[in-house]
Amino acid sequence: MLKITKTAEYALIAIKHMSNKEAICSSNHIANQYNIPKEIMAKTLQKLSKKKYINAVKGPKGGYSVKNSIKNINLIEFIEDIEGPVGISTCSKNEECNLIDCCNIKDPINKINNNIKNILSRVKLKDIAF
Repeated sequence: MLKITKTAEYALIAIKHMSNKEAICSSNHIANQYNIPKEIMAKTLQKLSKKKYINAVKGPKGGYSVKNSIKNINLIEFIEDIEGPVGISTCSKNEECNLIDCCNIKDPINKINNNIKNILSRVKLKDIAF
């Protein structure tokens, strides 16, 4: 079954939460609000900050805020930036496969994968999180 990872899901939840707030949001607040483990939310927000999707404010009243400039980033770009290549099989992710020379489903699988990527490329972050 094809689905986004928990990290990508939590990242989208956090961005949606921050896009509805004008104040800086703490990692703990977001984690508590959505019943997400605090450590995982903290790591997710650190990754988003490192990738420049959100601003990090240090200090006792620190936290995170979303950058409005990310609204037009497409979903496939976001997910692949956070998690790596999206694919429904290992050959569609360009990983080594023992069956590559004799595989009779490689082309149809790659076609399906390209269609999924095409659909995800048409969805913008603003459609989900703003």
